[in-house]
Amino acid sequence: MSEVQLPSFQFTNNTLVFTGMWCTRFLTANILDSHSRVFQSNQTITLNFEKIEGLDTNGACLIHQFIKQLEQRHVTCKLADLNDEQTRLMQLAEKGDELSPEPAPEKLSGLANIGTAALYLKRQTIQFTSFLGQISEATWLWLQHPKRIRWTAIFHCVDATGYQAMGIVSLLSFLIGVVLCYQMGVQLETYGATIYVVDLLGISILREFGPLLTAIIVAGRTGSSFAAQIGTMKLNQEIDALNTMGLSSTELLVMPKISGLVIALPLLSILSMCAGIFGGMIMAKLLFSITYMDFLDRFGKVIELKMLVLGMIKTPVFAVLIASIGCFQGLQVTNSAESVGKHTTISVVHAIFMIIVTDAFFSIVYSKLGL
Repeated sequence: MSEVQLPSFQFTNNTLVFTGMWCTRFLTANILDSHSRVFQSNQTITLNFEKIEGLDTNGACLIHQFIKQLEQRHVTCKLADLNDEQTRLMQLAEKGDELSPEPAPEKLSGLANIGTAALYLKRQTIQFTSFLGQISEATWLWLQHPKRIRWTAIFHCVDATGYQAMGIVSLLSFLIGVVLCYQMGVQLETYGATIYVVDLLGISILREFGPLLTAIIVAGRTGSSFAAQIGTMKLNQEIDALNTMGLSSTELLVMPKISGLVIALPLLSILSMCAGIFGGMIMAKLLFSITYMDFLDRFGKVIELKMLVLGMIKTPVFAVLIASIGCFQGLQVTNSAESVGKHTTISVVHAIFMIIVTDAFFSIVYSKLGL
């Protein structure tokens, strides 16, 4: 077996003769770099390929890059004695050089950025409204044909979004109860009215912090999960496969998630309220010597049932917002892993924003109604 000849070249009589194996395995990146300076400007040379034993795309690109360096020094290059395969590889290297990268996005002025953001918001609003219409249509179809309801998927969602979230919701709500009791109790202690910490704690947790805190936790935990799950299915073309088979992705994927979260979030909110009140009760005992019996007795007398009802009314609305935004952003994913991460992040941000806006809306309505 003959020994492989390494890539080399010889220059005689204005002819550069390439020899050896000009393939990836034997090439070095700088094999030609230093030799482009040898030739004089306005010189014409011939590149001879007759003695090349092997040439691949990497070798062709390296030679083409060398030719470009010579042309920048105003040296004219002519190719000679190429076979059909070598000609094809050199043409391919030249075409690859012609492919220009995507132009950088044009920098817009501040006013143009505002206009771009407004158009994006308009487009997203129209698409999300259309998505809510699809959800409404699927809901009406389920009400007309209860046998179409996917109970297994719904209960699986209740388990994933409700039961498995009990630990984190309980812990954070307990800590919020502790913090609220401490902050309010320290101020009330100045006036010798620490017993009123029960009133403030009960109203704030039952009416505001319980549902709101739970919704924010679920938006970060579950809303992002919905977006990532559906986004990955979109990336793997599973959504397209369902549509091709004539199946409704909204009915099969979105509706069970929304229905399951509408069931799970009110239950989690009740758990959050109990954990918050329990944390406040322990803190009241430790810092302000309010016994458990006194706390519960005061709580039962001053906290009306309507505080619980007003807080619970918000939870189904929060659940629909979280699930629909998460699923909608998942369906917006394009064909890249980066898009999955982007829309997962957007789903959390939008869901929390809408939760706070909706909570403010409920507060205004309650105030107008005198509740």
